[in-house]
Amino acid sequence: MNALLVYDIHQAWAWFVIVANALAGIWSLVAHRWPVVRSRALWWFTVAAQATMFVQVVLGIVMLNRYKLVAPQFHMFYGFVGLIAITLLYSYRNQLRHKVYLLYGFGGLFVMGLGIRAMLVSG
Repeated sequence: MNALLVYDIHQAWAWFVIVANALAGIWSLVAHRWPVVRSRALWWFTVAAQATMFVQVVLGIVMLNRYKLVAPQFHMFYGFVGLIAITLLYSYRNQLRHKVYLLYGFGGLFVMGLGIRAMLVSG
């Protein structure tokens, strides 16, 4: 793969990260309000949405290390904060099990927001 292809994939995947985490967050907030919406599929979708952030960061690391591309200021910060946020969500799930849908709802929207910020600083 060449640098331009990886860059294009990284840009396109960013939208997937943002939309997937937004949908997972909204679904979780709806599940908090209406228990009938709760299902195992919500958790599988949330895991998949959060995994998209890990893929995005790996693509960014490949661009930096293999192709020596330079990231805009704070762009990498938002990506790594996204990974930290996902890790914190997972680590607090048992302590907040009575509010787990709120935790993952607002957490998904937070990760979405970090993705948007990362795109905005990229210009």
